[in-house]
Amino acid sequence: MSSDTNTTFSTSDIAAVAKPYRLQYEEAQESWVLLYPEGMVKLNGPAGEILKRCDGEKTIDAVIRELEKDFEQKGLEKDVMGFLDIALEKRWINLTTPSS
Repeated sequence: MSSDTNTTFSTSDIAAVAKPYRLQYEEAQESWVLLYPEGMVKLNGPAGEILKRCDGEKTIDAVIRELEKDFEQKGLEKDVMGFLDIALEKRWINLTTPSS
């Protein structure tokens, strides 16, 4: 985990989209969105790619490795952790610590 982020979680934690949000791709918006009873949050490309992998089963480390493989780019941990920190602050995601 990068020392210049304010995260209170680790890459061994598991992230999932929080209730009441629902992640889906919207053709009309040409992007991933978070739907909730009062409206919608339109996500930029990287945010959508990160959140669609936060399935409540993969660790954050696995999400990072998958993104690095799929986009053939290394060193994404800082960016992913930074976004997840914001998503956690906005209560878009829940985090759990896997049991040993």
